Amino acid sequence: MSIRYVFTSIQLHVQNVEYMFGIVGVPIIEVAMAAQAAGIKYVGMRNEQAACYAASAIGYLTGWPVIVIGGSSDRNQETTGAFQEFPQVEACRLYSKFSARPSSLEMIPAVVEKAVRSSIYGRPGASYIDIAGDMVNAKIDRANVRFVSCCPPAPVSQADSREITQAVRLLRAAQRPLIIIGKGAAYARAEKEVRELVEVTGIPFLPTPMGKGVLPDDHPNCVAAARSRSLLQADVIVLLGARLNWILHFGFPPRFSPHVKIIQVDLCAEELSNNVRAASALLGDIGAVVRQLLETVRSWRFPSDSQWWLTLKEKMTANAQISKSLALRSTLPMNYYTAFHHISELLPKDCIIVSEGANTMDIGRTMLLNDLPRHRLDAGTFGTMGVGPGFAIAAGVLEQTQKSAQRVVCIEGDSAFGFSGMEVETMCRYKLPIIIIVINNNGIYSGVDPKTWKEMEKMGDMTTIAPPVTLLPEARYEQVMSAFGGRGYLVRTVEELRSSLQESLNNTQMPSLLNVLIDPASDRKQQEFPWLTRSNL
Repeated sequence: MSIRYVFTSIQLHVQNVEYMFGIVGVPIIEVAMAAQAAGIKYVGMRNEQAACYAASAIGYLTGWPVIVIGGSSDRNQETTGAFQEFPQVEACRLYSKFSARPSSLEMIPAVVEKAVRSSIYGRPGASYIDIAGDMVNAKIDRANVRFVSCCPPAPVSQADSREITQAVRLLRAAQRPLIIIGKGAAYARAEKEVRELVEVTGIPFLPTPMGKGVLPDDHPNCVAAARSRSLLQADVIVLLGARLNWILHFGFPPRFSPHVKIIQVDLCAEELSNNVRAASALLGDIGAVVRQLLETVRSWRFPSDSQWWLTLKEKMTANAQISKSLALRSTLPMNYYTAFHHISELLPKDCIIVSEGANTMDIGRTMLLNDLPRHRLDAGTFGTMGVGPGFAIAAGVLEQTQKSAQRVVCIEGDSAFGFSGMEVETMCRYKLPIIIIVINNNGIYSGVDPKTWKEMEKMGDMTTIAPPVTLLPEARYEQVMSAFGGRGYLVRTVEELRSSLQESLNNTQMPSLLNVLIDPASDRKQQEFPWLTRSNL
């Protein structure tokens, strides 16, 4: 019996792949159709980048593999200058954990299984499979195919017991300990173990952006409101699945103490002691390693009346008062803090928050709290703009499938929205009840008001006059959503913001977009220790 190449999709289903995002064309249209026939949900996007963003978000939210499938020219046309001929496998090898082109139809199941296994074993990442055009409709005798079963779950490893002993010794001697909870802890589903570690030891913790919600942001041990102070003065830091990259100032002075001791827990051996030599390097699964720590540290607790806690609480109170004073200003246009204050009062505690932008993401991270793990998606390590709509679509499709009734709220800067704004058509096509909130300040970091814009237009060629950070003032982004059948709202006042958001939350049948006009000169509050860059992702 002969079978066609499109059994690649069947093999993806065998490997527990449940969702496919993409834009199809020759030669892979049949692959998407076969995926649907195999029971895989196919979501057609408007931009290939957004499709990859969506797939990566699904991978993070579920722990599933991320596999990129690309079409290429026929094998007998290689080196001839065929349509879109490009060394895709070699190019993708730099950016993926596995990259291959099946040499024959017989090898497809094995290649798919290895791509999946490579994606989820060790430090998670994407795999690439290249499809030659002439293989799509080719046939083969089923007897010649070596089918491969679903790869087993990723193995769980523990840290060296000697390193555990060293880590506990450092913690017991610490005067100003701090736990940093990273994205790796969220991906590892280690929330139960991490909560127990924090509550048994009484150590303050700081979440990284994607680590928010592993423990609730309103947990009494969370010191996010004193972030700069906690990083600068901590003498021992437990790093749980977080990298000392630019998000954490590389662990370097003056943001960190030059004498800080790092206890680093990570699944990736190559990440240990990166930038700062770890005083204790704990290689292994975060959940398993934290359980090892708990077995040894249970008899010790950091005192809640220490000078360290007093220092952090004083700074948290002072910062909260500054933010509150900005949030309660009644002037129009609104500022960031006012808008976020009222948004935060209405958002359900279990909603998934997607965010991107510069000030929009930075300020939103401090004011829009997460109560649950893996309920915040933002631009991440690379600060990639345009991820928001793709991330939101992935979360929306997942929630729609699971029927969990959790809302997906995508909060965008107006510049960031411009990268992938056409994906609102995808949201409308699949009737995903996603709420997009565009915080519109007429520019990148800042813009100008309509009056100033008109005055500049009178001065001559805008390509030489308009500041590079400016965008068209009061652009009507809400009309992009309404053009495709969703609900669009133009928001200028607090009353309009609250009423339109509440109406959008009540509407579970279609997506909505709130175009929230704020003061073009609105900015972040003054920081105690300014970031190395304008945006603190």
